[in-house]
Amino acid sequence: MYKINGVHEVEQPIYKIQLNGAEALPDEELLALVLRIPQRNDFNVLAKLRGFLKRNPLQSLADFQLATPAGQIINRELKGKDLTKAQLLTLKAVIEFARRVLDRGLGTEPSITSPVDVLPELRDIKDKKREYFVTVFLNARNQIIQREVVSIGSLSASLVHPREVFAPAIASSAASVILGHNHPSGDVTPSREDIELTRRIVQAGEIMGIEVLDHLIVGSERFLSMKEANVF
Repeated sequence: MYKINGVHEVEQPIYKIQLNGAEALPDEELLALVLRIPQRNDFNVLAKLRGFLKRNPLQSLADFQLATPAGQIINRELKGKDLTKAQLLTLKAVIEFARRVLDRGLGTEPSITSPVDVLPELRDIKDKKREYFVTVFLNARNQIIQREVVSIGSLSASLVHPREVFAPAIASSAASVILGHNHPSGDVTPSREDIELTRRIVQAGEIMGIEVLDHLIVGSERFLSMKEANVF
């Protein structure tokens, strides 16, 4: 079996990823790969990184700044293995990338597969005495990333404009949007204004490249999916 720097090839983190996936690597091996630190014969570096991570939890490491002693701490823990600024910048970039993934709910939130899945986002408006118009933004995996109350009052062109729907959608990098509003009367039959407004927003979404997946109307006891009702 071949060895790289005295370590069996299959024991190198880079080969473990190829064989078993990144999830098979412990934290210290992932950190070694990110920092591009070569392993030694007796795994001294990995042992030092393991000890460092035990004394410095990932959640605290995620907040380090280049101007603080964080880089010096890592260097001291590695006993003379100086890290370059590029290595520390790489670590910072990876942590920020991971934070953005989590902020968007990738891999952590369930996907929206039916109108019923969206109802919890509209539960707070179903018994309101005034009409609330809400937008629910989804990522490319159909996971909810943001919810906005666009207007409160009657649904009219003056109160609900497509720009009010799509400005936050663009800011949150949404792939699609689900509209929702309540009918205080409890009757979830879409009105002529509901249909016209929905069609205007759908047309605007086509131009913006953000799909309008549905428009839900909720009452105290019932709800209606305008998509399933073939209203638009």
